[in-house]
Amino acid sequence: MKLPQSVNVLLLGSGGREHALAWKIAQSKRLAKLYIAPGNAGTKGCGINVDINPADFAIVKQFVLSNNVNLVVVGPEEPLVKGISDYFLNDSDIRNIPVIGPSMEGARLEGSKDFAKAFMMRHGIPTAAYRTFTRDTLEEGYAFLETLRPPYVLKADGLAAGKGVLIVDDPAQAKAELAEMLGGKFGHASQRVVIEEYLSGIEVSVFVATDGKGYKILPEAKDYKRIGEGDTGLNTGGMGAVSPVPFCDEAFMEKVRTRIVEPTVEGLKKEGIRYNGFLFIGLMNADGEPKVIEYNVRMGDPETEVVMPRITSDIIDLFEGIAFGSLGTKELTVRGETAVTVVCVSGGYPGEYEKGKIVEGLEEAAASGNSLIFHAGTGVQGRETVTAGGRVLAVTSFGETIGEAASRSYDAIEKIRYSGKYCRRDIGKDLEAR
Repeated sequence: MKLPQSVNVLLLGSGGREHALAWKIAQSKRLAKLYIAPGNAGTKGCGINVDINPADFAIVKQFVLSNNVNLVVVGPEEPLVKGISDYFLNDSDIRNIPVIGPSMEGARLEGSKDFAKAFMMRHGIPTAAYRTFTRDTLEEGYAFLETLRPPYVLKADGLAAGKGVLIVDDPAQAKAELAEMLGGKFGHASQRVVIEEYLSGIEVSVFVATDGKGYKILPEAKDYKRIGEGDTGLNTGGMGAVSPVPFCDEAFMEKVRTRIVEPTVEGLKKEGIRYNGFLFIGLMNADGEPKVIEYNVRMGDPETEVVMPRITSDIIDLFEGIAFGSLGTKELTVRGETAVTVVCVSGGYPGEYEKGKIVEGLEEAAASGNSLIFHAGTGVQGRETVTAGGRVLAVTSFGETIGEAASRSYDAIEKIRYSGKYCRRDIGKDLEAR
């Protein structure tokens, strides 16, 4: 099976990841119409924003049928974990419309930390030692913490909007946090808590497209999670990213491929888990040995904003391969230069912050042609672009070196103005010497 030559696409989501995907889809020679639900102030320049909740599957179905949509691309994790792929497949009206994203069972790799860790153990995929606890086994959790060396890693089993992972140095504090988590600190997400050993090293994100049989490894990226320079302060959704990553040489990536990517895809196949979509593997490079920190079942954010600009082949062709089991016949070509993405956030983020601040200078920032401006938390009020979230914009630039690419992104950011604008000034600096 194939998609029609001219494809109507519905992209679900509203963040920087979705703007980057929309930007890439809009470049395809095969695109007829692109709808983004709900989109943001930036995506309206790539297609048509539609006011639809991606998690309201009945409304999504109605829109798909009314607008002759041929392909649904899912950006965020929530619709996947809630089973949008299964919803389409089990409905005779829409089962022939492919959804880029795994089945509900496949999405458990992100939706349940315990499921993901058990999957890794079953298939011999290198990861940290762990155990899972509930309120009924709290005392056992305390005992397990005493067998580990600090720091201690505690993870809410379910989705917690990126806030469900705690890294604690003090054993007494770790026990207190465990009790709070199991007591409802993260709601339903922390009814079960995974405690695992701390892996030391440097993180990298590896992205894989799979059609359930084979796979293609997309450009890797390193992101920067903490709000403060030098990786200090509170965790965020991501303050920037770099691709390619200098330490991901051929030898390291071959270990990733043979020890992690292949066993993961084969494990899904052996267990009969339908998976047609993207797999984001968060890895730790521990002295040259890759170990899995976590799986996500979609592209990352802000990593998508640094990865998609590096892909030069047609993304709708790639989607066709993912959807219909023909990924091995599709071309994936990648730009060799370095890309650096820097995220601009609202003042106060990741704590409380104000919305509705007018954003100016966007056309000026993009005019040089050196930088791509991806919208994340933006909206439209009248003729103005305004802030509508914690992470407001992601600015991506290319260069021969990390420093050159980063400098171009910072030059563009200087032209962008809104009250409370903040960005980290050290994105990629830790990698320049590698």
